[in-house]
Amino acid sequence: MQLKLLNALMAIGLAAAGSAGAQVTDKMIQSEATANGNVLTWGVNTQGQRYSPLKQVNTGTVSRLVPAWAFSFGGEKQRGQEAQPVIHKGKMFVTASYSRIYALDATTGKKLWKYEHRLPEGIMPCCDVVNRGAALYDNLVIFATLDAQLVALDQNTGDVAWKEKIDDYAAGYSATAAPIIANGLILTGVSGGEFGIVGRVEARDAKTGRMVWSRPTVEGHMGYTYDKDGNKQEAGISGTVNNSWPGDLWKTGGAATWLGGTFDAKTGLAYFGTGNPAPWNSHLRKGDNLFSCSTVAIDVKTGQIKWHYQNTPSDSWDFDGVNEFVTFDMDGRRVGGKADRNGYFYVNDATTGQLLNAFPFVRKTTWADGIDLKTGRPNYVAENRPGDPVASDGKKGNSVFAAPGFLGGKNQMPMAYSPDTKMFYVPANEWGMDIWNEPVAYKKGAAYLGSGFTIKPLNEDYIGALRAVDPKTGKIAWEVKNGAPLWGGVLTTGGNLVFWGTPEGYLKAADAKTGKVLWEFQTGSGVVAPPVTWQQGGEQYVSVVSGWGGAVPLWGGEVAKKVNLLEQGGMVWVFKIPSAGTTRTARAGDVRTASN
Repeated sequence: MQLKLLNALMAIGLAAAGSAGAQVTDKMIQSEATANGNVLTWGVNTQGQRYSPLKQVNTGTVSRLVPAWAFSFGGEKQRGQEAQPVIHKGKMFVTASYSRIYALDATTGKKLWKYEHRLPEGIMPCCDVVNRGAALYDNLVIFATLDAQLVALDQNTGDVAWKEKIDDYAAGYSATAAPIIANGLILTGVSGGEFGIVGRVEARDAKTGRMVWSRPTVEGHMGYTYDKDGNKQEAGISGTVNNSWPGDLWKTGGAATWLGGTFDAKTGLAYFGTGNPAPWNSHLRKGDNLFSCSTVAIDVKTGQIKWHYQNTPSDSWDFDGVNEFVTFDMDGRRVGGKADRNGYFYVNDATTGQLLNAFPFVRKTTWADGIDLKTGRPNYVAENRPGDPVASDGKKGNSVFAAPGFLGGKNQMPMAYSPDTKMFYVPANEWGMDIWNEPVAYKKGAAYLGSGFTIKPLNEDYIGALRAVDPKTGKIAWEVKNGAPLWGGVLTTGGNLVFWGTPEGYLKAADAKTGKVLWEFQTGSGVVAPPVTWQQGGEQYVSVVSGWGGAVPLWGGEVAKKVNLLEQGGMVWVFKIPSAGTTRTARAGDVRTASN
């Protein structure tokens, strides 16, 4: 009896030791971005640089890159695949549209388990049924769902460890962003800015799901902290009630944090971009409408806003400021770069928020003719703001043509920064829109826009362009144009490479210094997700998810008609350089070298 008990205790101890050895820690998340192994966070590192030091695949060897395996998400849910995989201890965790997540063997593609969240009727995602990825912590993989829940699963079994409701999907809330980990907390935002929700950032204990703090991103709302029993205490209002909002409009003010955030361990701050104020009709909400269309820097220990910078005060064009704030070092100080939807690239001090530089990264901006570096405010072109319906017939305000269009100079697709070249690689789009204002009133669960619009291309030959941008000078070093709008993200590596995908279905690799395209592969459907790379068993792997969808087919107007030939899909592709003697199984012509 005693021997059996001893053996049982030893087995438990060994299992626990094995489990502990596989657990993801904060230290691992911070160090893996400069190591050779795993991909433990959205953004490749928590700063969001999407840079890997791996160099086995480089400008000299990338032409030999071939498929290692491919995996289909299966079923009929083949659209809108915007996820970045995360990889740990030989396992890939990748989310798919309709709130699904898969665990796969990272070297063979074998499915280990699948979790499909049961979605209710009546969810209201504005911009397709997408999900952008998961977070890893301890023995958990954690992702958000379209009905505004956060689900933590056991990495080994896929069993639910905990599940927490973020908010009410019937009021327009949803969640599509990949969560991030900061000092043992899992940080999440909310989606739903087109439905008059109230944006916020929430921090939970990543192991248990217990709420720690919440911070609203609409001025006038109260923030809270939570004790271990779940009791909440007031933690101060975000800003001042009615300081930048008239009347009661702040109560349904939008400013959704739908793209998630980044975290810099050196500053101790999390950086979240905030979306459009609600409604779109700016004549109803006189004022700057804080903290919409901003970068908000939050102390992860307290949940307090340490600084904010508003990219588009009093937004009238749906220029969501959700774009990622990527921190890096420049001239001996910690700074952050942001390619905003409004078409301007901003560099701010990461500790104080001081604006250091601002310049356009698209060829045409009509709403402003520059950013005043002293005041930090745009130089608006007054006649290019959509008109007030009250000033005309009360039904439709004066229509204007604005560039970029509301889908932005850059939208959800994340850029990359290389500390080697000291350049950002920005997936930009050149388009405009006719836009006008209309009367609107808030109704729970209904669209809350007050505007009409039609997206239009600006050029005959291209819409998208991958651009190498110098954040210090504002110069574009090179660009690779693309016929369709770019909607996937970017990866850069120590092998002097930049990887990105196109809606036409190609994953491409270019020389990071010159922009010369060196390799491309046809995935069979549009790529609207960011690539990743990792090393395992002495071999470097590159992966991207393929599956056309997202906002462009739904909201793209004339552009949507132009790209309606593109096919939907749902595949994970993984590539490597074959070892000597390996027989390639992919068909000739699938992979090719290329030049621009």
